[in-house]
Amino acid sequence: MNRIPAGWFLNSSSTANEESVAWLRITPFIGLHLACFAALWVGVSAAAATAALLSYAVRLFAITAFYHRCFAHRAFRANRAVQFVFAALGASATQRGPLWWAAHHRRHHAHTDTLADPHSAQRGFWWSHMGWFLCHANFRPALHRVRDLARFPELRWLNRFDLAAPIAYATAMFALGEALHPIVPETNGWQLLVWGYVISTVALMHSTFMVNSVAHRFGKRRFATADESRNNAWLAILTMGEGWHNNHHRQPTSARLGFYWWQLDLGWLGLRLLAALGLVWDLKTPSKRLLAEGR
Repeated sequence: MNRIPAGWFLNSSSTANEESVAWLRITPFIGLHLACFAALWVGVSAAAATAALLSYAVRLFAITAFYHRCFAHRAFRANRAVQFVFAALGASATQRGPLWWAAHHRRHHAHTDTLADPHSAQRGFWWSHMGWFLCHANFRPALHRVRDLARFPELRWLNRFDLAAPIAYATAMFALGEALHPIVPETNGWQLLVWGYVISTVALMHSTFMVNSVAHRFGKRRFATADESRNNAWLAILTMGEGWHNNHHRQPTSARLGFYWWQLDLGWLGLRLLAALGLVWDLKTPSKRLLAEGR
């Protein structure tokens, strides 16, 4: 495997072991995966399955629409209250804080599929899927890339205390299960904690990670971009539009990733709804010239 020169990692220790797994720091990540097996003890119910699906969908929208399209690419605008609510929901998905997420993603677009890309496809499937964020070098964001976001103290707080939102969300799921128990005896706090937080979070993690791994290896290239990004229809369904990844790399600032009517982009439909309610505005879309190029 090619090693990335230490200089590519801002704020890293520049030591020989920078690419080694940070075992202590990734303990919560490992623990979440192991906790999925608790489903064997808590069982499943219609309420738990519903909670898992809704929890997946709501937090996926926060990741795709706000962490990605808004924070990383400034593809639309929102007021601070709306921005914070969705930032907190995104943080509850346990993919770290908005500044960390946006900084690494901007770096990805600046150096896509080169050795300077934090999750370059050149370094293998598993590195691009999750190895890149498990190592020491990528734990700190390059804050110079997100000065526009760092001016908001509430986003800095979410980024600094990035476990606060997941803990609050998990606690809320447990409390909801306990509250439902008298009405729906087949569910309880532990069951909703496992299904509504643990299992839905792990599923959401890996569907998001597949945009970095699968969408740079499998699919079709509608646009001749200077990278290996690809459109993948089934991944687009799984990730509310993120699978239209070649489209995205052709015009990263577009709030719409499914450029054509037949490319289902649930994230875009959600943003259209928020725009109709006056909660977001200035949604950027691909130009007619670019759409003609893709046809």
